[in-house]
Amino acid sequence: MDSAAKASKDAMNRVSDLPQGSGGETQQRDGSGVMTTDHGVPISDNQNTLKAGPRGPALLEDFVLREKIFHFDHERIPERIVHARGSGAHGTFTVTRAIPELTRAALFQEEGNSCETFTRFSTVAGSKGSKDTPRDVRGFATKFYTQEGNWDLVANNFAPFFIQDAMKFPDLVHAVKPEADRMFPQAASAHDTFWDFVGLMPETLHTVMWLMSDRALPRSFRMMEGFGVHTFRMVNADGDVSFVKFHWKPRLGMQSLLWDEAVKVSGADPDFNRRDLWEAIDRGEFPEYDLGIQVFDSEFADSQFYDVLDATKLIPEEDVPVQIIGTLQLNRNPDNFFAETEQVAFMPQNVPPGIDFTDDPLLQGRLFSYLDTQKSRLGTANFFQIPINAPRCPFANMQRDGMMQTLIHKGRSNYEPNSLDRAGEDPGPRPSDQGFQTIRRMDQREDANQKLRVRADKFADHFSHARLFYVSQTEVEQDHIAAAFTFELSKVDLPHVRINVLAQLRNIDEALAQRVAKGLDLDLPERAPAASETVEMQPSDALSILKNALETLKGRKIGVLVDDDSDQDEIDTLTSAIEAEGGTAALIAPRRGLRDGQLDGTPSVLVDAIALVLTEAAAEKLCKHKPAIDFVSDAFAHCKAIGHSDGAKPLLEKAGVSTDEGVVSLSDLPEAAKQRYFSREQKIWAAQS
Repeated sequence: MDSAAKASKDAMNRVSDLPQGSGGETQQRDGSGVMTTDHGVPISDNQNTLKAGPRGPALLEDFVLREKIFHFDHERIPERIVHARGSGAHGTFTVTRAIPELTRAALFQEEGNSCETFTRFSTVAGSKGSKDTPRDVRGFATKFYTQEGNWDLVANNFAPFFIQDAMKFPDLVHAVKPEADRMFPQAASAHDTFWDFVGLMPETLHTVMWLMSDRALPRSFRMMEGFGVHTFRMVNADGDVSFVKFHWKPRLGMQSLLWDEAVKVSGADPDFNRRDLWEAIDRGEFPEYDLGIQVFDSEFADSQFYDVLDATKLIPEEDVPVQIIGTLQLNRNPDNFFAETEQVAFMPQNVPPGIDFTDDPLLQGRLFSYLDTQKSRLGTANFFQIPINAPRCPFANMQRDGMMQTLIHKGRSNYEPNSLDRAGEDPGPRPSDQGFQTIRRMDQREDANQKLRVRADKFADHFSHARLFYVSQTEVEQDHIAAAFTFELSKVDLPHVRINVLAQLRNIDEALAQRVAKGLDLDLPERAPAASETVEMQPSDALSILKNALETLKGRKIGVLVDDDSDQDEIDTLTSAIEAEGGTAALIAPRRGLRDGQLDGTPSVLVDAIALVLTEAAAEKLCKHKPAIDFVSDAFAHCKAIGHSDGAKPLLEKAGVSTDEGVVSLSDLPEAAKQRYFSREQKIWAAQS
């Protein structure tokens, strides 16, 4: 038995050792305790896809995987099971650096080549009706309408994924979704079943570190990175092959919400991210992202202690720098949400010639799952004819009929090969030497043709990359991760689940585990056994949001609190200064009138900084108004810059604002608002510890 499989079996044995009773009882339909297929065939391995060798491709004959994924794909109609809540935009992708030496894909042959796109951002765990700002992964899927067909880069805003093998995807999603007996909590991971899965599946912990970080709370879709997650391959015209990983880099830089801020945003505006994207495009402030690639060869891949085909790992940018090859601009909002954003169908199998797949077992499962999912959601095999999914280039094959067929196929032939051309008739389309060709496998080892349910030995390391992510963060970001773990585990009712997770955290960072245990008022349990020794990796600054923060007002909004007797010259001067730096000023007043927002309905969590343009009399009056006090106190607590007139000081005092470098005059606000002031938080942490 390989070490990764042994670790999984040991985890399962720990489950069987749990005391029976509340939360520990199991119920089998036949009382045997044996897992079977839907047709009663006993299953020997529910962890691994059947592959041609430890690192080989998945085999179509794996009826256990196919049944499991098939059932999972059809569990909900008609919304997506995951990524149900989404926001989309049309755009244009332009090549800024040609890479014919890497790929024969026509799009990348010349600098300046471009194509239309459609991008859909989404949360993962919640339903269509959930909020925009939960602690969650975000989808970042882009459809490139290239001259060689559609290319779907189905990415996330996390570089790693939770699991290594598609066999476990239904289990992961079942665990994080609302619990089956009570159907809550919605769009939240802070509950028993998710953390039970995490504690028993240590391969999840790298991505869980990302989930507990600020990357799980993006300020805007315009301010988050995207990652293709998997290792893909590129092949050039000569047949030379390279490994690649895809990255999206936002030109506005990265920025996240604080947890308390995200919670309050969801109450004030559950459509916060969706509205932000729409309004930015509507204003002509088109979001832009650079597409980058990490390129490496087999020699580099084989020399790493981790496996590049393991989707729970990443390749540090310090080891393989990201090369920018193009820019995506989102420049048009949908005309109809349902027809476009809801009906768009992304499939990782959609790639142009010159881009190909690896034997990543998670990717291999996705190649099967997505096509089946889209048929289930959209009701017909002809979903590709829906305008948002249709390629912009000519397409033809011998597939005919089916529900909702909109094409009128002419001619007699609907099969290939045929010899109708000899009879003077159009024989229809034929395969081409220029078409997609699967790259010959590089793995020629003796075990490549064995049929095995195992994982490659390097997949057994579950903690090195999780630790890398944690130690690469700033102290502020580590504070947020510790607070997130403490909050999430405080919502777990089953004591053994909290203990299991703490035991796993000790393999990542002892101080982090101690901090979380203290927050839960628990003693640290014994360290969980690890299937592989943790490797200490050099910290990667690229993994930190704050180390890469841009001090800019572009894409940011400042809420300017005014009253009837506010000085209009001060307002105009401030507004002009904000706009000159690329920011947006939103005038907020106790009464809406001609202003942009009414105070009670526009809390400061909806903006990036605040300004108080008030006379002393107006400030004294607002000191008796709770929404006004909260407007200021929340901005201060959320580490935002606060600009104020002299007359606003009574309101500042009432809100408990103390002077620091982020509390400034109105004239200094445009510069001060380009960052947040996390020293306020650190003072709170110091007091608590």
